[in-house]
Amino acid sequence: MTNLDVKVVYLDDADPDIELPTYETKGASGMDLRANTADQKPVVIAAGARALVPTGLAIEIPKGFEAQVRPRSGLAFKHGITLLNSPGTIDSDYRGPLGVILINHGDADFTVAHGDRIAQIVFAPVTQARLYVECSLSATKRGEGGFGSTGLS
Repeated sequence: MTNLDVKVVYLDDADPDIELPTYETKGASGMDLRANTADQKPVVIAAGARALVPTGLAIEIPKGFEAQVRPRSGLAFKHGITLLNSPGTIDSDYRGPLGVILINHGDADFTVAHGDRIAQIVFAPVTQARLYVECSLSATKRGEGGFGSTGLS
């Protein structure tokens, strides 16, 4: 396990009493992000709708790393709440507010209360590829087989 120092600031309109993201267990890879609305009012997401839920935070990710925002499995299973762009990528040069795009795939309205855990954030190293053009690619057993071409199991 590697430790990484990440600078965090509360935005001007954020509630500083909402705790910073935390690892809920010693083996967790993701820290829980919490809703932190400027007016401390709940955000209601209608069935089939989406909402940008603020966290009240901005972060400074060290160069060579990214942050991935991922759904919380309990919200997805119990309520059909997940992230519209999953995983959401936060680049190391972004300094703006962290927001989470939640979508309600459930059949009832869902209320996000101020302080609720809404997503996870995972920090990971970044590899940047160098692309180059060739006349052909190496052959493999799979070849050009697309979706489902390797069987059902």
